Amino acid sequence: MNTEILGVALQILLLLVISYPLGKHIAKVYKDGNDCMRFMAPIERFIYKLAGINPNEEMDWKAFLKSLLIINVFWFFWGMILLVSQGYLPLNPDGNSGQSPDLAFNTCISFMVNCNLQHYSGESGLTYFTQLFVIMLFQFITAATGMAAMAGIMKSMATKTTKTIGNFWHYLVISCTRILFPMSLIVGFILIIQGTPMGFDSKMTIPTLEGAEQTVSQGPTAAIVPIKQLGTNGGGYFGVNSSHPLENPTYLTNIVECWSILIIPMALVFALGFYLKRKKLGYVIYGVMLFAYLLGVFCNVHYEMAGNPKIDEMGIDQSCGAMEGKETRLGPGATALWSVTTTVTSNGSVNGMHDSTMPLSGMVEMLNMQINTWFGGVGVGFMNYYAFLIIAVFISGLMVGRTPEFLGKKVEAREMKIATIVSLAHPFVILIFTAISSYVWVYAPEFVESEGGWLNNPGFHGFSEMLYEYTSSSSANNGSGFEGLGDNTYFWNYTCGLALIISRYLPIVGQVAIAGLLANKKYTPESAGTLKTNTVTFGVMTFCVIVIVAALSFFPAQTLGPIAEYFSIY
Repeated sequence: MNTEILGVALQILLLLVISYPLGKHIAKVYKDGNDCMRFMAPIERFIYKLAGINPNEEMDWKAFLKSLLIINVFWFFWGMILLVSQGYLPLNPDGNSGQSPDLAFNTCISFMVNCNLQHYSGESGLTYFTQLFVIMLFQFITAATGMAAMAGIMKSMATKTTKTIGNFWHYLVISCTRILFPMSLIVGFILIIQGTPMGFDSKMTIPTLEGAEQTVSQGPTAAIVPIKQLGTNGGGYFGVNSSHPLENPTYLTNIVECWSILIIPMALVFALGFYLKRKKLGYVIYGVMLFAYLLGVFCNVHYEMAGNPKIDEMGIDQSCGAMEGKETRLGPGATALWSVTTTVTSNGSVNGMHDSTMPLSGMVEMLNMQINTWFGGVGVGFMNYYAFLIIAVFISGLMVGRTPEFLGKKVEAREMKIATIVSLAHPFVILIFTAISSYVWVYAPEFVESEGGWLNNPGFHGFSEMLYEYTSSSSANNGSGFEGLGDNTYFWNYTCGLALIISRYLPIVGQVAIAGLLANKKYTPESAGTLKTNTVTFGVMTFCVIVIVAALSFFPAQTLGPIAEYFSIY
């Protein structure tokens, strides 16, 4: 077997083996605290006391959301102040200056919503201080926020009838202390052993083989990379992210980092089944997501390892695959696997340039984010699936003449309206903003030119770059990009920031609201007339609903971008 294919298969197998026991651990953390990390309880009690929090106080869904939004507003202003003034703060041995207000706005919004879109290069756009006390801090907080929201939804689903869904602050703290922090320590130690920098020295000056001198950035890289991956954050310490040899030095670190992206989202699906004591439901959801993920892996690995037919026509050997934009030490197979793994989640980190992938690989990457339900970000991945689950329950119930119910609660018009708004808001934001940017590009060339021109590829691929930017960086909370787009401009900083706000908080508000409304309803025991939601048939139904909605929403735009580019090559 090809060693690259073997490496891909082993990474996927590692994910499947570890996600099950990790899911059991996460369920224990959120359900009763009787998990292997309960020795962290004294530290948690200290945090509660310091912050004046009563972790045992139950919240209804409105109070839960209020707490979630308040903490995000606070940290936004914290980040803005530090980023603008970072040039005057300590831990800045390289003398990097503060960010402009528009760039700081975009950076803060991006990292607060777990997108980690970067319109700057990490080693020159930030200092060690802001890398730690803005970027790394936000990556813990935003990941824990999504996990806390899912914990609240799981509690609402598990209780027969209740007006409360737990305590947001309690879920936030234990998500950090019992899941994210210990796993980050393990990954961090592996990175340090493999050569990832961990220190506070300034840039190194190194003589090259040609006799010239080159400056190499370093810093506390190994502290930040683990949570960037485990929290499905994705923001690169260096500008080229995990394709940088110091951020991802070896094939082992590549495996560990790629594994870290998907392990918690996968485990959370199992955690749902354990928490609800409905393991079969967890298996069905996991199976749907895994099938879609493997489909994307098969497609991208095939096209990236097959190479570019235009280069074949020139008589150039392509036995190594399509290598433009890829690291030779990793190869096209590992890059293709990473490209799917990072886009089925809201991670967005890269170990190769997505702008250089083959057209249909780019289409898969965009579709993963446009569908935005295959595993997804930590916590929020299942929450996006949850909205489609409600729609599938309602449609299936109508089709077979049974009462639409999910876990003993009737799904009625109010829940359906919210689920529909959440499901349609995602394509609305992507397509409307892409249409605006396309209009400006065509009909306001003077404005575009004043901002540096935006596109290096004005054809089909140029349209794909703009579509990808709003798909990934704005609406899917992903943050990766087709980097042929010049996006550090007033237009892109502010429009992406606005799209980020809408796309992060509207779905969370809607999904938690659905959970709260259903939790408050009277529980109806299952009967012969109850629609079964833990069967393979219902899993297929949910998959079809998701794909149909995505196809109807995005296929016309995909036709103008990557599909047209594919046919222009062949």
